[in-house]
Amino acid sequence: MKIVKIEDVTLHLSHPDELNLTWVGQEELMTQVLAAWMLVDEQDLPLNPRLLGKPGVGKTTLAYAAGKRLGREVYIFQATMDTRPEDLLVTPVISGADKIQYMASSVVTAMIRGGVAVVDEANRMSEKSWASLAPLLDSRRYVESIAAGIKIKAHPNFRICVTMNDDASTFEVPEYIHSRLMPQIIVDFPEKDEERRILQQNLPFAPDFILNYVVNFLQQAHLAQERFTVRDGINIARYALKLAQARPAPAAGHLVQIPGQQILQDCLKQAIVQILGKEALGYVP
Repeated sequence: MKIVKIEDVTLHLSHPDELNLTWVGQEELMTQVLAAWMLVDEQDLPLNPRLLGKPGVGKTTLAYAAGKRLGREVYIFQATMDTRPEDLLVTPVISGADKIQYMASSVVTAMIRGGVAVVDEANRMSEKSWASLAPLLDSRRYVESIAAGIKIKAHPNFRICVTMNDDASTFEVPEYIHSRLMPQIIVDFPEKDEERRILQQNLPFAPDFILNYVVNFLQQAHLAQERFTVRDGINIARYALKLAQARPAPAAGHLVQIPGQQILQDCLKQAIVQILGKEALGYVP
């Protein structure tokens, strides 16, 4: 575990996230995120983009992939309604020697190391938690830890973005925070060919029949303004393949055998019902 000393306080740093996430399609969204982080002059400052969209459309993947495009370490902080200011900054813990150790959050670690911090589902947090990040999100670019009694300045290479679901949040995001989280980048459903590429990227072992079936199902649902996402599609395809493998082999001497494609279709319908509910069968191709 890496440690640094700030104002005579030793901080234990978090580990970066190493995930197998690849951004597929919608390159314009990637351009928008990278543009927000860009500096056009020595006196310029990076912006703090807010990625907004339905759950499962790839907001976290986009943020993570953008950080990797910059060649930086990426740190993901999962926000919840229980997130406290010290969770976002520095948490004191008791070590084995009955001494207090100060643990830097993923956000603070990214600040110190010049990495990228992604605050995921940020609209779950309370105003008190947001207030602790306010000076980080403007020209001051620092945070103050009351628990450790120190002020921590962000490395010049530090970048941050937040993701927010467009459903009802636990708390309203304060206006003074909204104004610091710009630009707003809308992440919507991908086009049909992009959606298929995403499925293929995540399920390289799935046959074309399953990929085409799931894409057609999702596209029908999108037209009806349903909230089904490519994440749902990946889960449906994955579960259908497992169901097909788990089915017992036909008994010896059984003359009537269901074609393999029919088995997969039956498993896909079952997976749709178990993952999204019976109503979703109305969009089955």
